[in-house]
Amino acid sequence: AHIVAIDIFTGKKMEDLCPTSHNLDVPFVKKTEYQLLTADADTGEVSLLQENGDTKDDLNLPTYVKIGEPTEEDKKVTEDMLKALDDGKDVTVIVQAACGEEKII
Repeated sequence: AHIVAIDIFTGKKMEDLCPTSHNLDVPFVKKTEYQLLTADADTGEVSLLQENGDTKDDLNLPTYVKIGEPTEEDKKVTEDMLKALDDGKDVTVIVQAACGEEKII
């Protein structure tokens, strides 16, 4: 089978060839909503409020990527988040998680 996919974290196109008799692992993608408390444009650090009242501080703005360059969508999401925070609005973000990675989308 010839499989073509787009990486949900980097936007990079991936291809794979494998026999149809083989089994393939399927990632489970989870999306969770959090309220955005703070975001630092200089360091990329964000603080999110979880449902139980704790904060989640282990994520960065979408433009701070580990591999490659941020996509246009990453730049737009970051810009929208920072503008809404500056305007004093309540901001809710969606965090997409799969394969041990998480990203604000």
